[in-house]
Amino acid sequence: MDITTLPVWHKLQVLAGEMKQRKLAQMFARDPSRADRYSLETPHFLLDYSKNFIDEQVLQALLELARETGLEDWREAMFAGEPINRTEGRPVLHTALRGSAGPSVTVDGQNVSSQVEAELARLKEFVNLLHNGDIRGCGGSPVTDVVNLGVGGSHLGPQMAVEALRPYWQGKIRVHFVSNVDGAQLENTLEGLRPETTLFLVSSKTFTTVETLTNARSALAWLGELAPEAELLRRHFVAVTASPDRAREFGIPDRFTFRFWDWVGGRFSLWSAIGLPLAIAVGFGGFRAVLDGAASMDRHFRQAPLAENAPVLMALVSLWNCTFMGWPAQAVLPYEQALHMLPAYLQQAEMESNGKSTTRTGEEAAYTTGPLIWGQLGINGQHAFYQYLHQSPEVVPADFIGSTRPGHSLGAHHEILLANMFAQSQALMTGVNREQVAAELGEKGLPAQQVEELVPYKEHRGNRPSNTVLLRGLDPQSLGALVALYEHKIFAQGVVLQIYSFDQWGVELGKGLASALQPKLRSGDLAGEDSSTARLIEYYRRANPGSEAREFAG
Repeated sequence: MDITTLPVWHKLQVLAGEMKQRKLAQMFARDPSRADRYSLETPHFLLDYSKNFIDEQVLQALLELARETGLEDWREAMFAGEPINRTEGRPVLHTALRGSAGPSVTVDGQNVSSQVEAELARLKEFVNLLHNGDIRGCGGSPVTDVVNLGVGGSHLGPQMAVEALRPYWQGKIRVHFVSNVDGAQLENTLEGLRPETTLFLVSSKTFTTVETLTNARSALAWLGELAPEAELLRRHFVAVTASPDRAREFGIPDRFTFRFWDWVGGRFSLWSAIGLPLAIAVGFGGFRAVLDGAASMDRHFRQAPLAENAPVLMALVSLWNCTFMGWPAQAVLPYEQALHMLPAYLQQAEMESNGKSTTRTGEEAAYTTGPLIWGQLGINGQHAFYQYLHQSPEVVPADFIGSTRPGHSLGAHHEILLANMFAQSQALMTGVNREQVAAELGEKGLPAQQVEELVPYKEHRGNRPSNTVLLRGLDPQSLGALVALYEHKIFAQGVVLQIYSFDQWGVELGKGLASALQPKLRSGDLAGEDSSTARLIEYYRRANPGSEAREFAG
């Protein structure tokens, strides 16, 4: 359908125009119960979305839009394993990885749930053997270090989760991550490791990812002469892939190849064998608790009425801010050191999913789709870019994310941290007007002329929206619920916006061009290249006169 022709679409446009004339602080002053009305508690967190430009009219119109665009039907189609990723002809079943799709979901005539459980059993056995010291390198010593080689969804999710659950790490095996084909990261990671006790996880859905396989070949070379190459691949490499045949061709044996499926999108694959680094770090029991937390959010998303559904409400508020209020960016601001990688993870999850301009009818979208996602740790951001959030002409809605309980023993630190988070969301909403600034400066004894000069610079207009997600605590289950919350938010927003969220064709163009250009850096044959690209390659070749003889990995 063309959603811009729906009466409710027009109604929302009118309401947005009206809301832009209102003040958030006044909306709170007139309604003392506003925070109760526009917040929601789940077993793992409180979602407060009251600091947004919404009222009952806006919320009901957004819910009507969700129903008219078939959100409830699309939700059931996803859980049922229907091929909702229609441009690739695939189901979308990352929910099945955590046991919430149901026992009877089949894909190509095979029971998905039984396949998932079988692979989880293999992961459990492997993790236990690893922690017991039964997996040994070519020198006969137990593995002490595991290096995950992956990029994108094969890297961001696992590393984010491993960092987030640092207090729950088990055993003595150290987990490292390499994603960049820039050799500096691999060299820096391997510095200090012992080849005879290092195991490499090669994580690639297709097992053709150039960056990952280049790092894998360099890792193989780093192992040196411990043993013949075939033995090194048999004892020091593990594959995680949806293409086990290619892993076998690379030389990794089937017993060390863990599978996931093409109905799992890379950025939604943390719950599959791609999460093996997490299972190693926190033990298989901890990994299973992460899956359980995500499954609890699946049940909430599937069963709760739309008006009481946390992912749906977050999706509708985001859509309202971006598409109707005209604010095309959104900041993710965790006030929890353990979540320092969450903004980068959500950046990929949302922008690779909904960063599109073609609707499901194949036509150009006549409206703004998903927002630009950016951010970092809140305390660091306060001393970096919050100036922009508070006083720039641009309005950037924000998600503040914190926890009621610290993951450390320094409790006083946590109170300071949370006070800052609460204060920043409040300051963005209320600001400080010129009269308040003048009064404050006058109380300090400044001359009237100086007060008049300073007031415009110290005014904060406020009226800037935000959500707050306050976790009861950051543990394996709550992390799983938090990530699943955002996954379903992304899906719901894509459905309402009439776009396919589970392909990523925009990623492929640059990969293809890079493959074509790589040999030209060596050969110097620049026929057919634009003048800018040709000049860049020529400059590179002048700076590297031996490049003609260099072997390029590929």
